[in-house]
Amino acid sequence: MKKRAAGGLLSVLLILAIGTAFAIYNGYFHVNGKAAEKYPIEGVDVSHYQGEIDWKLLSEQNIRFAYIKATEGSSYVDERFGYNYTEAGKTELKVGAYHFFSFDSPGSSQAEHFIGTVEAFGGMMPPAVDVEFYGDKKAHPPEADRVETELREYLNQVERAYDRKPVIYATLEAWELYIKGRFDEYPLWIRDIWKEPSLDSGSGDRTEDGWTFWQYTNRGRRKGYSGEEKFIDLNVFYGNEEQWRQFCMD
Repeated sequence: MKKRAAGGLLSVLLILAIGTAFAIYNGYFHVNGKAAEKYPIEGVDVSHYQGEIDWKLLSEQNIRFAYIKATEGSSYVDERFGYNYTEAGKTELKVGAYHFFSFDSPGSSQAEHFIGTVEAFGGMMPPAVDVEFYGDKKAHPPEADRVETELREYLNQVERAYDRKPVIYATLEAWELYIKGRFDEYPLWIRDIWKEPSLDSGSGDRTEDGWTFWQYTNRGRRKGYSGEEKFIDLNVFYGNEEQWRQFCMD
C-alpha cells in the first residue's frame, strides 16, 4: 500500500513538474512574474523578430513604454525600425530606440550610425544601448578595459546628440564584467529572467537595488504581432507614477 501511495505521489509530482516546465517554456508562467507585479509600469522591447506589429492593439495591453531596436554595430539598421518607430509614436506609449553594441567596431562609428538613424522627437525615451555577448564572445570575452573605452566613447557621443544620459541594457554576465563599477552613473536596464535583481547600488536614476529597468522575461505573450518570434520581451520600471513622470521629463 505504501509503495503504491509513494508511486502515486511521484506520478503527481512528475505531472506537476512537466506542466510547470511546459508553462514556463511557452510563456504562460514566469518564474519571477510575482516579483515583477510590484512594479506597475510595464513595457516591451521589440525588433524585426516580432514581424509586423499592430501598435494600437499592443499598446492597449497594459504596457506603458516600448524600446525599439534601431541599429547594430556601425552599419546595420533593423529592417522594421522605421515602421515601428513611426507607428509606436502614434500611440500613447512612451517610445525609445536602442542600439546593439558591437565589440568588433569602434564606439565612435557606432554612435554616428545610431545618431544618423534615430531622429529625436519631443517626449522620446532616453536612448538605450544593449551590451551582451553574441557569437563566441561569451567563451572568449573581449578585454574589459578596451570595451570600457569604446563604450564610453559611444555613450558620450549619444548623450551629446540627444541631451539625455543613455540607458545601458545588460545581461548579468555583461554587467558583471563590463558595467559594474565602470558606468554606475548611467541608468541600468538589467536582464534577469529568474529572480528580482539585487545589484550594487549606483547613482542617478536607480533604485537601492541598482537598476532602473528590469527585463523579467524574454517569453512574454501579447497580441498584435506576427513575426517568427512568438514571444516578446517584458520589462518593468522601478518606480511609481511620480518617479516615472520625472524620469520621462529628465
